[in-house]
Order: sequence, then structure tokens, then C-alpha cells
Amino acid sequence: SASGLPLVPPEKRNLLITTTYGTGELIRAALDHGCRKLIIGIGGSATNDGGAGMAQALGARLLDADGKELPFGGAALARLAHIDISKMDRRLADFKVTLASDVNNPLCGPRGASAIYGPQKGATPEMVKQLDAALSHYADVIKRDLDIDLRDMPGAGAAGGLGLGLMVFLKAKMVPGIDVVIRATNLMADLKGAQLVITAEGRIDRQSAMGKVPTGVAMAAKKFGATVIALAGEVADDCRVVFDQGIDAVMSIAPGPITLEQSMAQAKKLLTNAAESAMRFVVCQTKQ
Repeated sequence: SASGLPLVPPEKRNLLITTTYGTGELIRAALDHGCRKLIIGIGGSATNDGGAGMAQALGARLLDADGKELPFGGAALARLAHIDISKMDRRLADFKVTLASDVNNPLCGPRGASAIYGPQKGATPEMVKQLDAALSHYADVIKRDLDIDLRDMPGAGAAGGLGLGLMVFLKAKMVPGIDVVIRATNLMADLKGAQLVITAEGRIDRQSAMGKVPTGVAMAAKKFGATVIALAGEVADDCRVVFDQGIDAVMSIAPGPITLEQSMAQAKKLLTNAAESAMRFVVCQTKQ
């Protein structure tokens, strides 16, 4: 949340300069309170800095060719010349970090952090190209200076590359976010004997098939042979990929043309109505 998209008004979003520094401050606060195990759930960020700001908050030095500290933001990573981790918080050596993520995108390329998630954070096509190149250079310097190469690691591109930063600088262990949720909610026990499962997401699109919660729930439900219906605030044209991941039907909760603000304000009512409609379809099928 410290690096979350809702913190930045739409008119002020600039993916070139947003930073994960606040996330690093929270990690440092956890250390100050004696925490030695941490679960960090990432996603929905307003950032694209590869976790550089997070690392800086914990003592890493990201330097340009003149030996000066880089400013915050993903764009500045294009000028990165050297990474110095000698002054990082020593308490991190005895710190276990579990990284929970809903997505499996690599850091760079057509499925990377910038290309897939940049546009929804306000990035223009030109900015996407600039940020992708900067993250690629960042990964090159990490490989050279730290002897760690995770640019193609699934999940490295999560939260604007924060996944990479946590794995590199905190040795975080990546686990699918849905696995954490399934264990915490004891979902598998609830699914036993279920014939119908209803799941939901704000927007169902091709990203939903990249390890997000609805398809994770659906694949778990299929182990018990249950039918799965997904409700969504918005259903994108490219949503059909979720049908290969256990979801049997997708239904929008929108009653007609409606703005995002209106939909969010009426979410409870719209979701209730859509759920009733879905159940009426199921009842009709049962009667047949």
C-alpha cells in the first residue's frame, strides 16, 4: 500500500519518478520492531522502479557514472553505473521474507512490468519503451555487480519490478499470492463437496490468467469438479483466456454504460444483483 496506485491522483501519476522508497521504510520499521519474518504482498503499485527505492531506503547505494546517488524513479535507472550494498541494514542477514504475488511476469520485454502494467498506471507508449530499457539496464548492472541474474524469473516484474528488487536485495522467496490466500482461508476444505464456486475481480482480462486470484480459485475448484463463475466490474475483450484456466463463465456486474466511479460507489448493490442473476441461470440449468 505504501507504493500503491490509489495514493496518487490520476492527474499526478508519473511512472518515470514514482518510487518504492516507502515500502523500504515499512520494512525498516518492521526490523525496528523486532520482526524477523515478513510476508510482503505486492501488486497494484504506482511504481516501475524495480524495487530500487525500496533498496535505497534500506541502505543500498545506486550510483551514476560520477558516483552520485540516483534520484528516485524508474527512468533514472538508465543512468545506473554501480550498485553498492556494503551499507545495507545488517539486520537483513537474519531476515526471512516471503513474497506473495498474483502475477508471474518477467522484468522486461512484451510481458514485462513496463509493457503489461505501465499503461494502467498512466504510462504512454514512449514511457513504456523508456522504462523497459531502464529496467533492462538495471538488471544488467545487478548481474555484473551482484552476480544475480533474475530478469527472466517469473514474478520479477510484479509491482513494477519490485518482485525483482525483493528477491535480489532481501533474498525473498517468491510464492504465488493465491497459495497464501488458500492456506490462510482454508479454502480447500470449503471446496470439498461444492458444486458451484463464485469468484470475482475488478477487471477480468488476459492478465487474470497470469496467476491472479480468480483463476487460482478456479483451478482449485476444478480439483473437486465444481463449476466456476467469475463476476467482474469490467469484462475485457481479451478475457477468453481465463476459460482455459478453470473459469466456466464470466459476467459483468455493470447494468449498462457506467463510469468507474459510479460502479465503485454502487459496488455492493451491483455485485448483489449480478450474483442473483448468475444464480438464476444456474437454477434454470438445474431444472432442465
